[in-house]
Amino acid sequence: MRSEPRRIGYVVKVYPRFSETFVVTEILAREAAGEHLTVFALRPSDDPRFHPELARVRAEVRYLPRPTRVAALWEALGAAASAPWLRDAVGARLDELLAVDAADAIAAVALARQVREERISHLHAHFGSSATTVARLAGLLAGVPYSFTAHAKDLFHESVDPADLERKVRDAAFVATVSAFNVRFLHALLPHLEDRVRLVYNGLELDRFPYRRPAAIGRPLRILAVGRLVEKKGFAVLLDALALLRADGVDAVLDLAGGGELDAALRGQAAGLGLDDAVRFLGPVPQDDVARLLDSADVFAAPCVVGADGNADGLPTVLLEAMATGVPCVSTAVTGIPEVIVDRETGMLCAPGDAGQLAEALRALATGEVDGSALATRARRLVERRFDARLLARRLAELTCGPREHASTTNEPVKEMV
Repeated sequence: MRSEPRRIGYVVKVYPRFSETFVVTEILAREAAGEHLTVFALRPSDDPRFHPELARVRAEVRYLPRPTRVAALWEALGAAASAPWLRDAVGARLDELLAVDAADAIAAVALARQVREERISHLHAHFGSSATTVARLAGLLAGVPYSFTAHAKDLFHESVDPADLERKVRDAAFVATVSAFNVRFLHALLPHLEDRVRLVYNGLELDRFPYRRPAAIGRPLRILAVGRLVEKKGFAVLLDALALLRADGVDAVLDLAGGGELDAALRGQAAGLGLDDAVRFLGPVPQDDVARLLDSADVFAAPCVVGADGNADGLPTVLLEAMATGVPCVSTAVTGIPEVIVDRETGMLCAPGDAGQLAEALRALATGEVDGSALATRARRLVERRFDARLLARRLAELTCGPREHASTTNEPVKEMV
């Protein structure tokens, strides 16, 4: 007989967040595998845009209290006295609760109470920032293990506190992270805690990204780029590369989908480069529209760079989507990207920030010097092998509850990560 599914609490800063499609994909895959999830968010989204996949999530979503007054912390701690176990736990952890932001402490106490009441057996957070702060404290108060997935900004940004990160890794049952680059980074930073760190890529629902063999590249070369308009995405470099490409006589146009703080600056740069008739700024688009844009693109560009503040992309989900659907990809050697874009095998890989290299890679695809169809075929195979959300959900389940217990509920073996 199958045992009752474990109850897992997912802790996130904002839910739903338009740019975090990987969280929804992971939740859907874990639910499909039979796990019972509840989502706990520190605050609701104020973004009216939603991806249609959200409608498929069965997990109940709860928003934790998040007042900003310090007095509210004392009110929350006073309310804890009504539950003797929580009163004792708060007393034992009072120094830690007072050491964090008052809103995080309040959320942690509220979450701990719900964990006990709902018999949640494990907490998992995304990003090693405030969501993990809350998950860690709630887990300590309620006496349940927690884990978290580390991505990029929560590791590389100049604002990351190494002591805080070490504390979170030390107390976690495990830390998943989304690239082998990140694993090596954490091993070097925290060699005494390397046994906590596991590679778990962000996955794709492959059925939603069917492969189509690339058509012959026509004129103009249709380039697609998707992402938030922020420094680390490297779109300023892409505009420079497009200008170089067109100056070299290659007819090329760019669709740039996304919104962000650099919108006005990038539009001004495009105008200054004489690219008004070659660049369409599409604004933020839902995932279904990204799929349609990929279907009409000749090349996908992800020209990522490391920002001045140290921030960098981990491994862009939209790059994996492009690889899955059969669009030849051009990207840069930033963090985990070389794990999927092997130069002239699964894509074209350039040095970050080098507009000349980027233009040359695009030209090689436009002229047929490099066979984009062969790149796309090998890229799809790699995505199928490493980024199937079903496989990665089973990996997380095994890490959460152990291989023996997980096998008893799924009757399926968990493959080793590549």
